[in-house]
Amino acid sequence: MRIVLQRVQKASVTVDGEAIAAIGRGLLILVGIGHGDGQAAADFLAEKCANLRIFEDDAGKTNLSVLDVKGEALVVSQFTLYADARKGRRPSFTDAAAPEIAEPLVNYLAERLTGMGIPTRTGQFGARMQVELINDGPFTIVLEHP
Repeated sequence: MRIVLQRVQKASVTVDGEAIAAIGRGLLILVGIGHGDGQAAADFLAEKCANLRIFEDDAGKTNLSVLDVKGEALVVSQFTLYADARKGRRPSFTDAAAPEIAEPLVNYLAERLTGMGIPTRTGQFGARMQVELINDGPFTIVLEHP
């Protein structure tokens, strides 16, 4: 499982011209599911996202988590995180899990974040989405399990 985590001032997802999800201060979490990923990977990465100290305290140090700042999360499925562009000019996506495996795991990750007390919204799995964000920093981290 791969995640691109972005600290945002706000973020939203639009599908077919309709806004389907939006958050204020918090985390935009782009999630890719690979072969062999399961709930253990989602549990590990949900905990990591929730507790990663990437928000600034009063002294300007990154000592606070999204939980500490009472932030929100927007989880968006992104199978392209498993693109392999080493050969040719067209990326291969054979390392990405099939939709029937990936969708439940993306939803499970979002449910775990909600269960930890983070208000969490999601994109629409399999849809062509427009993701808009104001990256705060910018601050972007790539996480992976295993």
